[in-house]
Amino acid sequence: MDKQWFAVRTKSNREQITAGSLCGQGYETFLPLCTPAKTKSPERMTRQPLFPGYLFCRFDLRYRLPILQTSGVVHIVSIGSVPAPLRDDEIESLRIVIESEADVDRYPSLVAGQLVKLTEGPLAGARGIIVRSGGKLLVVSITLLQRSVSVSVAREWLDSAIASN
Repeated sequence: MDKQWFAVRTKSNREQITAGSLCGQGYETFLPLCTPAKTKSPERMTRQPLFPGYLFCRFDLRYRLPILQTSGVVHIVSIGSVPAPLRDDEIESLRIVIESEADVDRYPSLVAGQLVKLTEGPLAGARGIIVRSGGKLLVVSITLLQRSVSVSVAREWLDSAIASN
């Protein structure tokens, strides 16, 4: 079996230390860091993990015990009890984005059919269902009198949590 990329769950705020430990053992790791948009003032330019609590590690699944025994590792992200490998092209694309030094910020994964609440902009307070997403805009359908209207909204207007009420 070849080496594959896996997401590794780490203890809280231990991503960088854990990545260092795994590198010290000879594993290839990738810890994407970003400067969150809300903290881009010069005195607060600290780079933080793009995915807090996670890092990526490339290894042969048959020899995962040393990974699991590494200080700071909680578990390997799995589907059921089977560790779920990531595609090489996903990691490579993420690496290209991070190395480009483009403004990168975290967004929750948004999918068609998902209920969201708008918290900013002229539509603040409205709830709707995502019809499609692309680029920095989303199309949200808001049901009104059993009809829908669609409007393009800026992603940052959406509540970071799924609207459930």
